[in-house]
Amino acid sequence: MSMENKEVDILSVTEKEELSSLVNKFSGIVKENVGEERGQRLLAELRDHYNANITLHDSKGLCRPIQMLKTAITFAEMVDPDPDILSAIALYPLVEDGTLHGEDLAKEWGEDIVSMIDGILNVRRYSGRNSAHNQEHFRGLMLGLAHDIRVIIIMIIQNLVLMRSINLHPDEEWVRNVAFEANCLYAQLAHRLGLYKIKGELEDLSLKYTNREIYTQIAHKLNETKQQREAYIQAFIKPLKENLEKAGIKFEIKGRTKSISSIWNKMKKQKVDLPGIYDLFAIRVIIDTPLENEKAQCWLAYSILADMYTANPARMRDWITIPKSNGYESLHATVMGPESKWVEVQFRTQRMDLVAEKGLAAHWRYKGVKGDSTDQWMNNIRDILETAEAGPMQLMKNLKSDSFGDEVFAFTPKGDLFRLSSGATVLDFAFHIHTNVGAHCTGAIVNGAHKRLNYKICNGDTVEIQTSATQQPRQEWLNMVTTSKARNKIRQSLNEEKQRLANLGKEELLRRAKNRKIDLDEGMLMRMVKKQGYKFILDFYAEIGAGKLDAGRFLNQYVDATTKSGEGETTKISAETFQIQRQESESHEDVLVIGEQSINGLSYKFAKCCSPIYGDDVFGFISSDGAVKIHKSNCPNARHIKERYPYRIIRANWSGKTGQMLSASLKVIGNDDIGIVANITSIISKEPNVNLRNISIDSHDGYFQGYLVIGITEQRQLTALIKKIMTVTGVRDVTRI
Repeated sequence: MSMENKEVDILSVTEKEELSSLVNKFSGIVKENVGEERGQRLLAELRDHYNANITLHDSKGLCRPIQMLKTAITFAEMVDPDPDILSAIALYPLVEDGTLHGEDLAKEWGEDIVSMIDGILNVRRYSGRNSAHNQEHFRGLMLGLAHDIRVIIIMIIQNLVLMRSINLHPDEEWVRNVAFEANCLYAQLAHRLGLYKIKGELEDLSLKYTNREIYTQIAHKLNETKQQREAYIQAFIKPLKENLEKAGIKFEIKGRTKSISSIWNKMKKQKVDLPGIYDLFAIRVIIDTPLENEKAQCWLAYSILADMYTANPARMRDWITIPKSNGYESLHATVMGPESKWVEVQFRTQRMDLVAEKGLAAHWRYKGVKGDSTDQWMNNIRDILETAEAGPMQLMKNLKSDSFGDEVFAFTPKGDLFRLSSGATVLDFAFHIHTNVGAHCTGAIVNGAHKRLNYKICNGDTVEIQTSATQQPRQEWLNMVTTSKARNKIRQSLNEEKQRLANLGKEELLRRAKNRKIDLDEGMLMRMVKKQGYKFILDFYAEIGAGKLDAGRFLNQYVDATTKSGEGETTKISAETFQIQRQESESHEDVLVIGEQSINGLSYKFAKCCSPIYGDDVFGFISSDGAVKIHKSNCPNARHIKERYPYRIIRANWSGKTGQMLSASLKVIGNDDIGIVANITSIISKEPNVNLRNISIDSHDGYFQGYLVIGITEQRQLTALIKKIMTVTGVRDVTRI
């Protein structure tokens, strides 16, 4: 396949030589796996494309056809030589450049390849958009956009090829960003799919590009000791092999040194240098035995090892007797080998090794990486891989990323990525960012176009929320949102607004009633409110506060209703001439003058907040239940009552009649002396018409503080009692509360 090109974008001699070699290699893979006829058509399509007026290098100077061919070849070598996947990898650049179009592509190559190409292009659109900092969400976005796990594997391989190609690239900042993304995103995806070799290489390359000094130091030290380590591993394995063979166990042994990135992580975690790494050497014994003999054979092999070397019981891991929840099975032991070096040995059968190596167990969880909502989906993929006989990629053709079918992912203009439920609207997105943003949202600019509040977010949308200080949540917003957070916040705002309007409405109704000298009976009011269709009084007052119900018109209806009810003449009295029917009370003689004159039978109560007694300066407050509450003029609540409800204040004076015993509270402070409390109670008991109803004493650091509730008839008597208590030795202060 000749790759001659235009003057503006030509290949270097080195690139031509590399491309020629790759073309020959790719041609052999295509002919073997795609088929002779279809393979020739694919190669011809590529030849025509790259001989046309097509840009051969990307913005970073990398040769596009070389990158494509390396991706296809690497996929075939490391994962699976699936013909449709190889075709999709080769053809997607043609679609990206506009050489091939969907309809023509579907007719020529089939819907399966078109679907994969669409997924590749969707994911590539958002690659590099701050993905490393939003790796959990960006994984979800990738899976949602790709719709096919094969596309995700292609992107992982493509990233591996890119990482292999950017060593010593002049744009160091870009290289670091690519390396960071590879480590945080693609290496983690590879780990979850069981592509451990790829995962390890990505992590090593990422360390190389982000911390070249550390990478070089470790690599140099490993290279210096390579022969020594290999000799050590062979020396460790040799006697173990002999003893295993004597026991009649069929097996193979693999020895290895951990990857550079793994060594660096252990050095940081254990805070040691390279020679101090706890388990730098790892040996794996893979036993060939039937299923029914697996456990016995693994334990037999372990016992042979334990007889040879001293085992560290703290590092023993038995996942054969009780496998991990993800299906991982293996028996791990760490022993002190020759030269006092720790060596980790893993015993597993061929079946167990296949499960672990091919990603059928969630090995990433075993390593302690935090999982997300892809877990179950990844496990399903592993189940498919486990039963694959005709090639795992063939069985994945119809596997879609259903786990993310109920979620969408969208960006802010700054590149932050958010995950929302499927069907989420602009309003959901606004409330997801912040409650205040949602409450004042008027719309959004989505991908450069203005959208309304009910626009449904699509995967990959860039959403810029528009707000206004005058915007407030509305009832109809509840029909626009799908997330519980947005719905709850809207309801909360609506309830707060309703309460505010209800307060305004109630004040307006009472003010109108006062001006017209109409006394509102609460029972009658509630009957009329329900008759007009309001389930709650709050809704009624809110309608008045919002201006939807006229308070004056309602009062006209109230007057008409009370007149027709046969309850006598319409009540039109002010607070100054307020009267109610006689109710039974503790005393048959009135001790108060309420209003303009003394009227027998007025229903009044003494407020508990200030407990007035005869002789106190008092006033009356008409409560909602129709009774008059009597407060002291210096009551703590007096100012609030008079400011907020001036029209419900009524004059009150003592009539001159005494006899009703009322409660008064006193606070006494003094020295905590023996007998002082007895002296105080003795004075109270000697007073005529005075009762001690309750007493509580608290002493601390030589002082006492007492609270007395006194039954007394008038204020002058209370004043005299306070003076007598003050004469008790040790009493420092007596105040009425």
